[in-house]
Amino acid sequence: MMSTARTKKLTQTGAARLIEEAIRSFARHSPLNRMPTPDGGVIFDEPLVQFADGDDPIFTEYKTIIDPTHLTPREALAKTCNKNPEDVAQRLSVISWVLPITNKTRGSNRRRKKTPSRLWTYTRWYGEKFNDALREHVTNLLTEKGYLATAPMIQPYYERTLQAEGKSYFSNWSERHIAYAAGLGTFSLSDGFITERGIAHRCGSVVTDMLLPPSRRTAEIPYANCLFYANHSCQACINRCPAGAITEKGHDKLKCHDYLRSNRRDLSDEFKQVYAGCGLCQTRVPCEASNPVGKIKKRLQNI
Repeated sequence: MMSTARTKKLTQTGAARLIEEAIRSFARHSPLNRMPTPDGGVIFDEPLVQFADGDDPIFTEYKTIIDPTHLTPREALAKTCNKNPEDVAQRLSVISWVLPITNKTRGSNRRRKKTPSRLWTYTRWYGEKFNDALREHVTNLLTEKGYLATAPMIQPYYERTLQAEGKSYFSNWSERHIAYAAGLGTFSLSDGFITERGIAHRCGSVVTDMLLPPSRRTAEIPYANCLFYANHSCQACINRCPAGAITEKGHDKLKCHDYLRSNRRDLSDEFKQVYAGCGLCQTRVPCEASNPVGKIKKRLQNI
């Protein structure tokens, strides 16, 4: 979105506090963060929020790691504003958040073996509607204060594509990779993203020319929070996957997608909505609600 006349300039610390509180307040008070159930329980717990430098070299590296079509923050903002990337502001920031799934929902999915629980399905469907509303809320807040801002996931140019070799899917804006750039966690054997609040969550992001203090990436490798890569002591997600899509070699996205598609019609009829995702590999696993490698390190430090 295009910005209007800029309001009084905020310090980076003040800007960070403004954004963090805006995101957390929206999660606390938005009726969209509520289950369509009689008790109306919340869908997500309090968000984790961190920031990345919009011109961090890692975003260019993603063109090799993911695909050449994966957008840098500068390219994404330029597309939204109909500008050339070099004509966008000198400094950019990326706001990244993680929305942890509640223990009640996680608990309901732990008991499942083939398909997701009703609460998990609601979280994936209604929760992502809330996430889109949050993306729009943060974008509007920034533009009202005179900044350029965009949420690439809800822009017309966002797309998810099957690779030419037909081996996997990729998108031109990966929320998990954005969260990694912002230091919120690392990847897992199952292709998930393990934060300090675990792997059961949804991610979101916004690009802006508001100056925000970049958060540090403390992980030594991209899989540092995964027990399988840390010491090969865990294969819980392999055993949990009903599709057999996770092995020691990683996650077969096509096999996963085919399993979900084969169950979609039955689950759509049962839950009266489009089914998308099962999440069994994100529950009843050591990384469900915390960073298991971090727990081990803390125990060793206390010995």
